[in-house]
Amino acid sequence: IVQWAVEHFGMGLVLSSSFGVQSAVMLHLVSRVKADIPVIFIDTGFLFPETYRFAEQMIERLKLNVKVYQSPISPARMVAMYGELWEQDRQSQDRYHQIRKVEPMQQALEELNVTAWISGLRNDQTEYRQTLHAVDKQDGRYKILPILNWSKQDVQGYLSQHGLPYHPLRDKGYEWIGDWHSSRPITGKDTHERATRFRGLKQECGLHLPTTERENQSRDSSGL
Repeated sequence: IVQWAVEHFGMGLVLSSSFGVQSAVMLHLVSRVKADIPVIFIDTGFLFPETYRFAEQMIERLKLNVKVYQSPISPARMVAMYGELWEQDRQSQDRYHQIRKVEPMQQALEELNVTAWISGLRNDQTEYRQTLHAVDKQDGRYKILPILNWSKQDVQGYLSQHGLPYHPLRDKGYEWIGDWHSSRPITGKDTHERATRFRGLKQECGLHLPTTERENQSRDSSGL
């Protein structure tokens, strides 16, 4: 799938990475096929210190061509203007993700002239992701999902086979790692690892969702 994407989209192809728990899989898998592929890294300003260090480790190890994008509104300014949005209701969390994640990603996709975007989404992660295809479309761009049908065991096997590391916070019980204020270790009471995201109020931050109501309705009606 990655080789096909490289052949078809060339310079318009990018990879996104959160440098999260299992990000080494996609970083290794894709960079083996196209070593200089731009890797978009959205820095919210609220990532764990371990995430920044893990990112630097992987950048050096795999010689990655990372493009860091951030909101023009600093974390301190955002909190001063709107308060701690992540501690408020669902609507406030949506606003937080729009400012710190979605808008920087849109800027990256536009500035890099992206026609196709590779991501490591898996269909066992959320109900919405069960509706996706390995080659899909989002907001007019192709979305390439090479490991969409992989299980957690497949991911573990790939990491082991290639001697790749997990994010260091996995050893402390984290199965999903985003911002420090919206991530927590999994507990015996959790029925799914995604329950540890965003205080359980939502599953998706918005990066992987259509941004227009028309496209969202079309996706729902077509069953994609």
